[in-house]
Amino acid sequence: MPAALAGAGRACRRARHGSRSGLLVCNHLGYLDILVLGALAPAVFVAKQEVRRWPVIGWFARAAGTVFVHRERRRDVLRVNTDLASLLGRGALVVVFPEGTSSDGRSVLPFKSSLLAPALRTGCPVWVGRLDYALEDGVPEKDACYWGPMNLLPHLLNLLGKHGVRGTVRLAEFPP
Repeated sequence: MPAALAGAGRACRRARHGSRSGLLVCNHLGYLDILVLGALAPAVFVAKQEVRRWPVIGWFARAAGTVFVHRERRRDVLRVNTDLASLLGRGALVVVFPEGTSSDGRSVLPFKSSLLAPALRTGCPVWVGRLDYALEDGVPEKDACYWGPMNLLPHLLNLLGKHGVRGTVRLAEFPP
């Protein structure tokens, strides 16, 4: 086991009880997820490399310490896993969306599990999260979830015109 992973295991085990450190594995419904999950606890998110270049959102993601992964480069997973092990070793909460994309939330897409390895190797807590949205005057799958061929600006303007959006997060430690 690399030294970074071995040291991370000791730190994670100390932080386990009474904290929200570790790896949070969650479904991904769109850009609102970052705001909702980020409001629960300070967290580091993992995102695809393309997000780094997005106007405004990319700047915020970089400033927040997001770890970017080149999904088309298999070898980049090694670099990202080393970074995640270091973060987990310092007691951070790291959020990954293992489906690799956002959806309408009606089903779970196939997982891309390679980014779960640092937590499993080091003994850090693994949190399983489920996000849901409800709207007073809309349909979550269309108005809150951002997925598929939707265009960002029209979606965001529509969402900002809604009277209320409620995000619900259910968390459980894995294994229970």
